[in-house]
Amino acid sequence: MALPTAPLALTLALALMLAACGDKPPAGPPGGAMPPAEVGVVTVTPGEIGLVTELPGRLEASRVAQVRARAAGIVLERLFREGSDVRAGQPLFRIDAAPYAATYSSAQAGLAKAQANLGQTTQLAQRYKPLVEANAISKQDYANAVAAQQLSEADVAAARAAVQTAGINLGYASVKAPISGRIGRALVTEGALVGQGEATPLALIQQIDPMYVNFTQSAADVLALRRGLDAGRFKRAAGTEAASVKVLLEDGSQHSRTGRLLFSDLSVDPTSGQVTLRAEVPNPGTVLLPGMYVRVQVEQASATNAILLPQQAVTRSNQGDSVMIVGADGKVSPRPIKVGGQQNAQWVVLDGLKAGDQVMVDGFQKLQPGATVKPVPWRPGAGPAAAASAPAAAK
Repeated sequence: MALPTAPLALTLALALMLAACGDKPPAGPPGGAMPPAEVGVVTVTPGEIGLVTELPGRLEASRVAQVRARAAGIVLERLFREGSDVRAGQPLFRIDAAPYAATYSSAQAGLAKAQANLGQTTQLAQRYKPLVEANAISKQDYANAVAAQQLSEADVAAARAAVQTAGINLGYASVKAPISGRIGRALVTEGALVGQGEATPLALIQQIDPMYVNFTQSAADVLALRRGLDAGRFKRAAGTEAASVKVLLEDGSQHSRTGRLLFSDLSVDPTSGQVTLRAEVPNPGTVLLPGMYVRVQVEQASATNAILLPQQAVTRSNQGDSVMIVGADGKVSPRPIKVGGQQNAQWVVLDGLKAGDQVMVDGFQKLQPGATVKPVPWRPGAGPAAAASAPAAAK
């Protein structure tokens, strides 16, 4: 009896198909290894860099004067607009001057009386002089006439002083601006009684162009800076007697005008360990106002053979600052550095790097233990891939 051949042939065909569809290992790249990851680097180029320190500060008017009433009386009129600019000597308030005008007139009358009496006594003394030489009158009478003349001269001098005093008090009835500047709100209104027993404050004038900015710096930083200057590691900034100062406003914008450093205090605050500094800043258009909080960037010295690095390239920790260096063999290794401050969102590196070093800025997430990398020039705002493709696109 013959065996059926169809089922056997079908079974063999299925077995061959299953063997052909078995899993195959994926094809690897040529050479059997992954290409090195691209990382963005900057090549170190030392140079002379200004050491810019950013510190908090407060703005202050360069001149401040209180307008006070020096004459007692009723305020009759305010002669200025609140918040406006006034000039020195400009009338601001008018106080009732009637009592002072009367006193001034009385003093003038007293002076006229004293002058008339002086004329009479002078003529008498002159008339007695030839008579006493001719023994027509006694010497005592002549002496009395001369004494009366001298007494009249003293009365005239006192009367002139009284007229001057009365005139000064009359002038105080018109309150004038002691300095030029911007005047604030009036502290009294018409009808107020001022100057009774004390000089009543009437208004405040502040000169806000230029402005002062007061800021503080750590005494340790000041000491380190001076030691660096003495040791020759730093050199004084150009025009150090008036070092340039930039003012950053609360919204992060920079004031359009650059100021100059005026002085630093001679003592250290014992409670905070800070030294007070002051700078003068031009303020056209009165953008800056007294009391505003600002950030101050001041260049006190410059460092030779210093390096600027993007902030993201530097790792800062309690153990110190460090960067990742890409060697000629593509290996990445950490290196400690010394940071001396920041400038335009970049760290100023004073020590630890040399010319030609390639410092890694971007691509840290691609690092693998023991793996090599491919350094490409780094551009701000672009990753290493974009930096690598930029030259090709330019072509």
